[in-house]
Amino acid sequence: MILIAISWIYILVTTINLGVGFDKLMNLSNKNFVITSVLGLFSTTILASIWAIFGRINIEFHIVLILLNIFSFLKFRNPIIDLYKSSLLELKQLPKRLKIVLGIVSVLIILQCASIPFAIDNESYYIQTIKWLNEYGFVKGLANLHLFYGQMSGWHITQSVFNFSFLYKNFNDLSGFCLLLGNVFAILKLNEYSKNDNKNYLLVGLLPLFNIFFFQFVSAPSPDIPVYIFSFILFFYFLENFKQITSQTFGLLLILVLFLLYIKNTTLTFAVFPLILLVFNFKSLSGKLLKPILLSTLIIVLFFIKNLIICGSPLFPSKIFTAIATDYAIPSRIQTFYYDNLKYYGYFITAEKYNSMSVWDLFIKWITLPKLNGLFNKLSVFLILVLPIFIYKFKNEKALWLLYVNMILQIFLLLITSPQYRFFIHFVLFFSVFCLVCLIQNKKLLNAVLVLSQIPIAIILFFPFNISKLSNHKSLMEISTFSINNIVFPYQNSKSNTSFETIQLGNLKYNSPQKNAFLWAGGNGDLPCVNKKQIDTFEKNFQYIPQMRTNELKDGFYAKKISKNE
Repeated sequence: MILIAISWIYILVTTINLGVGFDKLMNLSNKNFVITSVLGLFSTTILASIWAIFGRINIEFHIVLILLNIFSFLKFRNPIIDLYKSSLLELKQLPKRLKIVLGIVSVLIILQCASIPFAIDNESYYIQTIKWLNEYGFVKGLANLHLFYGQMSGWHITQSVFNFSFLYKNFNDLSGFCLLLGNVFAILKLNEYSKNDNKNYLLVGLLPLFNIFFFQFVSAPSPDIPVYIFSFILFFYFLENFKQITSQTFGLLLILVLFLLYIKNTTLTFAVFPLILLVFNFKSLSGKLLKPILLSTLIIVLFFIKNLIICGSPLFPSKIFTAIATDYAIPSRIQTFYYDNLKYYGYFITAEKYNSMSVWDLFIKWITLPKLNGLFNKLSVFLILVLPIFIYKFKNEKALWLLYVNMILQIFLLLITSPQYRFFIHFVLFFSVFCLVCLIQNKKLLNAVLVLSQIPIAIILFFPFNISKLSNHKSLMEISTFSINNIVFPYQNSKSNTSFETIQLGNLKYNSPQKNAFLWAGGNGDLPCVNKKQIDTFEKNFQYIPQMRTNELKDGFYAKKISKNE
């Protein structure tokens, strides 16, 4: 816990220094401390992505990062110091109750980050993806070794910078840092709401109500957390500046959207927001679009290059760019398997069942799923039905209607691709808060709800809690609790303590967990690490096995076709 807090101080200083420099580069004129840190995270991600094309994200990168830190501080010393002073003053001016809430939430976040990692995807590909980045950078055909490595998120690139693998092996908590930033942003806006009565400030200010939900993701570098936090911030700036937007605010909104897209491509519908703003404000923005266009182009190019190296094609999974696929591209059959199973998994049915059901049957199946999945699916449909009434009666503004339409578009696209609630939950949470503030106007009552919502977090954090009634996954039946053993040193990056066996397959020698929690599990094994069960399944069903392109791991992998008798 203490080590995490120390590492976060360094991350904060670094992101503030780089964020101020990036702010000056893009002419954003931002004065918000949290937004500056987000800008620093974004600029770090860009630098690390470029670096990973050519080499590992390790001590060499950090030497350059420290030099940039020093340069940025010396170049922009006065704005940086002024930002710290103004931010500390804002925190000091918080009423006592909000200071207590922020203090308690901050401690709870760090405690959760020091505990056993909860996210199941951490065991399948987060840990291993970040290890590859730390040791080799972007590796050609890496997704041929483990299909999920093709999902490498921009957030994992950021985490690979700030896990300091050359110093210590158990830092894996950037999502917790992001959640802390989100809570600071929200509570400061909530305090401003008490002075200006602007409902947009209240909407984002109540984000901590959902900490109980966010906490399940923070002890691992889940891309979901930055998506949820940055979405709330994006919605706030969109609503607040829709009627009259400056080029600086437009640039900030665009950066938030680009960061979200680079973190997770399920946020594709967010690209609509800057386009809408551009259409409505083209005259005032048209003369200042060069930097936004260049930045957008850079992110798109980096996204395609990352996929081209790791997956062998610019998009994954996709058959759009087969003409420029490489010799180590993921085989078409396996890409189809991956894409189809995303759909089946969202409905919790087999391929045969999916193909035999009508669109209406699939919708009924989706909305009647048990436990958390069904709960959030029902809630999303309920919101779609009732929100027009709430918006029309309480806040009949074009910007809010556009958010509502974007939510419908997001859910529709996910229903035909991968209808998992965590891919649209940010809309559900935001509009749930909107309905809440429409129904409850009393500020004291809202503050009481905010405080009371943090109590279950403390209970779950210190007392074992079985969630079999909420979760559909056997591996997620129990939430990890904090141990006094982790007061200084955080728990290891993996929930599993399994040992590994070394297996030779053709020219590939890999490590496989001896205890197979599930097919995709890799855990914290040495590189290259993949589950033997997964290798055998792909060999049996698709007649492909992963092989090294050369004798060096850094040169990557390809999928070798074998005969059934081989």
